[in-house]
Amino acid sequence: MSLNQILLIGNVGNDPEMRYTSSGTPVTTFNLATNNTYKDQNGETVNETEWFRITAWNRQAESVNQYLTKGRKVFVEGRLTKSEYVDKEGVNRASLEVNATRVVFLSSQSVEDSPSGLNNNNNNTNEGNVNSDNSEDIEELPW
Repeated sequence: MSLNQILLIGNVGNDPEMRYTSSGTPVTTFNLATNNTYKDQNGETVNETEWFRITAWNRQAESVNQYLTKGRKVFVEGRLTKSEYVDKEGVNRASLEVNATRVVFLSSQSVEDSPSGLNNNNNNTNEGNVNSDNSEDIEELPW
């Protein structure tokens, strides 16, 4: 038995971009930043950011494209893949990509769009649940 599942909570790094496959299937991609803060052995605070490229398909792709914007906090569940490519300078690079099976909107708007400049948490988090099979709610998250 094997399992390839990743659970991420982070901030959207760019407005989603939607396109269509040759057969007409909607596909939306966006970047997600996750942050980790810790103290190193010298007591200095270290901030690390990991970037993931997220891909959503079908109805989920349409909803993500319509409602998700840069700066919003989201939960993403999906399958992790690694993509290798050569950049403009000819350097071999690798990218972590997630094929999303579920995207849940955790904030109602981006920090930049909030009137006070702070994240508005007075929203109904179930409202933004974009689940490919619609079988779970945010209350059923494993933590």
